[in-house]
Amino acid sequence: MNQGDPSLFDRIGGQERISTLLRYFYADVRQHQLIGPVFNERIKDWPAHLAKIGEFWARVTGGPSSYSGQMPAKHLTLGLDPRHFQAWLELWDSNCRCYLKPREAEEMSALAHDIGRRLGSIVSGDIIQIRQTNLKRD
Repeated sequence: MNQGDPSLFDRIGGQERISTLLRYFYADVRQHQLIGPVFNERIKDWPAHLAKIGEFWARVTGGPSSYSGQMPAKHLTLGLDPRHFQAWLELWDSNCRCYLKPREAEEMSALAHDIGRRLGSIVSGDIIQIRQTNLKRD
């Protein structure tokens, strides 16, 4: 991207469009057979969660953001496996295609898949490390 080119944040339509995307996406997530229970069990204040995740996506897409959370750490104790990541990404891709222009949908999907790969590695690495520690104890 050239310095004069608008950011993905701007091309999407800023915080308003991110909020719209997240509202529809998480409505689907909450109803999903596999990942819905994971989210519904832990998130009690959906408006606050959507606002925080909106700040995360604003930062990732090059917009102004107050996000300061530790996203990977939040996922370590959730019991996630590759099926959870796949379901989340399928819903994300579908919602991006529905609510964003094709180029921006493709970029948002690529960002999510990259984040998902890294987060999956962290989560599975944590699982491997825990198993190795338990084996040493036995």
